[in-house]
Amino acid sequence: MFPGVEIDLERLYDEHAQALHAFGLSLTRSTADTKDLLQDMFVKLARNPGLLAGIRDQRGFLLRLMHHAAIDLFRRGAVRAAALDGAAAQDSPMFAAVADPDERAFRDSVESAMIELPAEQRAVLHLKLWEGRTFDAIAELLGIPLNTAASRYRYGLDKLRSRLRPLYDELR
Repeated sequence: MFPGVEIDLERLYDEHAQALHAFGLSLTRSTADTKDLLQDMFVKLARNPGLLAGIRDQRGFLLRLMHHAAIDLFRRGAVRAAALDGAAAQDSPMFAAVADPDERAFRDSVESAMIELPAEQRAVLHLKLWEGRTFDAIAELLGIPLNTAASRYRYGLDKLRSRLRPLYDELR
């Protein structure tokens, strides 16, 4: 479709799929939906390699595509209610399994605290804490004002602190 424009999908996938999957899972709370979104993204890139032309921050661009794809999924129907209100019922772990029972309990506590957050706050926290993005980058990626990104982060972090305070006190 774009003569002379080629992309290395295999390299893109190897470099970014894990981060995209984690972000998608944070948004949708469904492994199946996240895998579908990820596949659709790479099919879209294969069909339209010009999408990446001139993009300096490929991961940021791909994260933005995942965010928009998740929003489209939510808008398509009842998935939105299930993803936002019934997140706790999903069987899609946020963290990889570990053998240590204390580590597993800690991760379970963090995961359940994250699930309780509104999707908007969860997305900002994920991008800030797991992707190491700046508020400027998060605001651009999510298409929200900088102050909104910072506020969602602050409110989400406050909720996490409150929810995880008993665990912190227990560990001290």
